[in-house]
Amino acid sequence: MLKRLFAVICLSTGGVAGSHAADCAHLTQTKLDHAIVTTAQVVAGGTPLLPSGGTGPSSGPMAKADLCRIRITASPTADSAIGIELWVPMGSAWNGKFEQVGNGGFAGVMPYELMTYVVSLGYAVAGTDDGHEAPNVMDASWAMDHPEKIIDFGWRAIDVTARTSKQLVRKLTAKAPARSYFVGCSDGGREALMMAQRFPTYFDGIIAGAPAYPMTRLFTGGALLEAAVTATGAHLGEPQLELLQHLSLQSCEPGMPYLKNPLQCHPDLETLQCHGEATQGCLTGAQIALARAIYSRRTDPANGASLYGLQPGAEALPGSWGAWLLGTSDNAPPYGLAFARNYFAYMVLQNPKLDLATVTSADLVRGEQQIGAIIDATNPDLTAFKAHGGKLIQYHGWNDPAIAPEYSLAYRAQVAAKTGGIADFYRLYMVPGMLHCRGGDAPTNVDWQSALEAWVEKGVAPGDLTAADRRGGNQTLHAVE
Repeated sequence: MLKRLFAVICLSTGGVAGSHAADCAHLTQTKLDHAIVTTAQVVAGGTPLLPSGGTGPSSGPMAKADLCRIRITASPTADSAIGIELWVPMGSAWNGKFEQVGNGGFAGVMPYELMTYVVSLGYAVAGTDDGHEAPNVMDASWAMDHPEKIIDFGWRAIDVTARTSKQLVRKLTAKAPARSYFVGCSDGGREALMMAQRFPTYFDGIIAGAPAYPMTRLFTGGALLEAAVTATGAHLGEPQLELLQHLSLQSCEPGMPYLKNPLQCHPDLETLQCHGEATQGCLTGAQIALARAIYSRRTDPANGASLYGLQPGAEALPGSWGAWLLGTSDNAPPYGLAFARNYFAYMVLQNPKLDLATVTSADLVRGEQQIGAIIDATNPDLTAFKAHGGKLIQYHGWNDPAIAPEYSLAYRAQVAAKTGGIADFYRLYMVPGMLHCRGGDAPTNVDWQSALEAWVEKGVAPGDLTAADRRGGNQTLHAVE
């Protein structure tokens, strides 16, 4: 998931060619469908893109060349205020292509981090706040009593962003982008699949990382996990997580810092059982029950579908179980439960004081039935996207603590069954050791962008890919067959 980013783009035009500034500024006069360009100004090459805290000098990334920064507000309904930003490199700095980037969590901020990377490659790049402003991406209070904003978040904002941004690129450059791409992870991965499903002709290539495509089911799983935590009355702190991780690694791949295929690993949790007084060198019966609940698959009471458990091998890593499920030593609330609580409190039950442990089975069903049709991207029929000539690369970390990796395996199987002949347009890669979207004690950095470009632009289908790390290590990734 992308963290909340505080970023302001410096608007200096010193040293910028006058024609660039004039062409860019003229975009404020463009007539758009239920949208207006609020500002259009040139950011000069060599200017910091992300000043620290918005004041003073910055050691952050610099604009490689002059770019036109355009801010748009779209209002497709009376209760919509969709923020959009579009950055277009000027003149020969533009590679002639367009890429839209996804957001994270419940959004509410611009995805500046990913936008900064994409524009450095020469792309015109667009992002959106998904129709609301929020203090952090776990906050869904904006949704309470605002059904149109839920639709904006679910799919309308990314639709408007794509159409409006392409129109403005054509207006500025006098030509349409030669190729169009979408890339995102977590909620951005959900948005990526939403694009392939609802708007199959918008993009030539899509990258969907760790997609939260069954979003309401994920929140159902979060509520049921909270119930399990409450029922066991147990907590797994760092010492217990380290024991679980050590057991997983030593039981299945001794000497390795990560597991190649966690599905084949079934550690015997009973070997960690305390005998006599509980210590940090063992687990109580209640702690073993809690660990088993996290690993285990459940049944969704709304539809009988599987709610997958997490895989072994990275339980104790920073950014893993502690951060997402159990809380950390600094008493920070776990991300996963915060997301689930915000969903039920503000989207489903309109109760800001909601205790997640009190959510009932009827509430779970109500959420999936009422909200699922808006925010879930579960349709496996990608026939129209395939017919368009689109290419889709999906990836998921085997040790993702936020979205169980088996959800991606399940979606691939559903696409193969519904669409058929997926080899010519779809690939899924499972990355051993990877946590949520990135990180982990393994080589997890993959150049997904180049692989997709080669497939779309040269017809070179991706085969084995290399994941690397900063220490010079690497591992080979094979597409799921």
